[in-house]
Amino acid sequence: MKLIAYPMTEVKPELRPAPSGRAWMDALPEAYAYRCLPLIIANAHGWEICCPAGFEATWNGGAGKDAIVINADPDARLLPTTHFGSGILTFHAGYLFRTEPGISLLVQGPVNRPKDAISALSGVVETDWSPYTFTMNWQFTRPGQLVRFDAGEPFCHFFPVGRTDLEAVEPEIRDIAEDPDTLALHKSWSASRNSFNSDLLKPGSPARDKKWQKDYYRGFKPDGTEAPADHRAKLRLAPFRDLRQDAQASTKDDGNIGEE
Repeated sequence: MKLIAYPMTEVKPELRPAPSGRAWMDALPEAYAYRCLPLIIANAHGWEICCPAGFEATWNGGAGKDAIVINADPDARLLPTTHFGSGILTFHAGYLFRTEPGISLLVQGPVNRPKDAISALSGVVETDWSPYTFTMNWQFTRPGQLVRFDAGEPFCHFFPVGRTDLEAVEPEIRDIAEDPDTLALHKSWSASRNSFNSDLLKPGSPARDKKWQKDYYRGFKPDGTEAPADHRAKLRLAPFRDLRQDAQASTKDDGNIGEE
C-alpha cells in the first residue's frame, strides 16, 4: 500500500514512524507500562508529524481569535495559528497526503501522550481523491494554563483506514456459552490470573520472580497453543522515503557518466 506525502510548505515538518516508547512510561517503577502490549502497539500504530519549532501558548478563556497568545522560540517558523478561535490551536500539517483508492487517513493527536490543559481533536480525511490539505487542531481545556510544544515534539499521529471497513462490520452481542472453546480458554486464563495475582503478594513466590504473565505478549493461549502467525509484539513501520532526493542523486550520477 502506498502512502505519499507532498511537501506544501517551505518548512517541512519531520515525518516519522511513531515510536513505541514514551517518557512517562520510562519513568514508571521498573517501566512496567511496557508489559502492556496493546499499549505499546498503539503507540507505534502509524506515523507522526513533529513541530519544526518550539513555542508556548496560553488561552484566556475567550471565544475570539485573540484569546490565544503564542510565544515562539527564536527563529521559529511554521507556527500554529488561531484560525477558529474558541480556544482551538491549529497546526498546519505541511503536506498534502495521497492514499490508494478507498483508503482514508485517520488523523489524531499523538497516541498515549497526555498533555495538560489541551486536548487533540481527531478527523478522518479522504486522502485518496482530495486535493485539499488538512490541519491538526488542539482544543484548550483550561484557561490561564501555559502549554508548551518543543521542537521535534509530535503534534499529529495518522494511519490509513479502509473507508468502508467499519460499515461492513456486523456488531452482535451473544452468550459466550455459544462458543465453548473460547469460554474454556477464558476460564482457564481467569483462574490463572487470579492465582498469579494472589501469589504476587507472597514474598519469594515464583510469581514475584516472574513479575507478570507474558502469554499474550509472547502470543500464546492459556493452553499453550500459539496465536496466529501475524501476532505482533512490535511494529516496524517504514519511514517516508524522499524520492526527490533519490531523483536528484540519479540526475547527478547520470551527469557524471564519462567524466574522469
